[in-house]
Amino acid sequence: MSKPTASSITLIGYINGYALSLYLTITAYLLVTHRIFSNHYLVFAVIVLALIQFLVQAFFFLHLGHETKPRWKLYVFLFMILIVSLLVLGSLWIMTNLNYHHPETPNQINNYLTNQDGL
Repeated sequence: MSKPTASSITLIGYINGYALSLYLTITAYLLVTHRIFSNHYLVFAVIVLALIQFLVQAFFFLHLGHETKPRWKLYVFLFMILIVSLLVLGSLWIMTNLNYHHPETPNQINNYLTNQDGL
């Protein structure tokens, strides 16, 4: 039996990563469309599946577990996680503040706009 080559190992890794990513995406889709859980558990399940898919893609496609000593990819990757986390958390904070300070319903907003002069 012949020894597998490096290109066949990476191809098998890409196929496994693609299959796992596809499985996780379809699982999240089916959970949302079939509403098996309540909303709180559903959000938690989708977040967990997203984090697992994040790790799968980092390992299989970015090859973060296969680097040599300098680890520059890892430092760039961690910085990217920091920036994306700041963007997501900042956006959630802004949306929460807007929702708290402007609790009007769409009907109240439409009435306000139609009662203004010139509209």
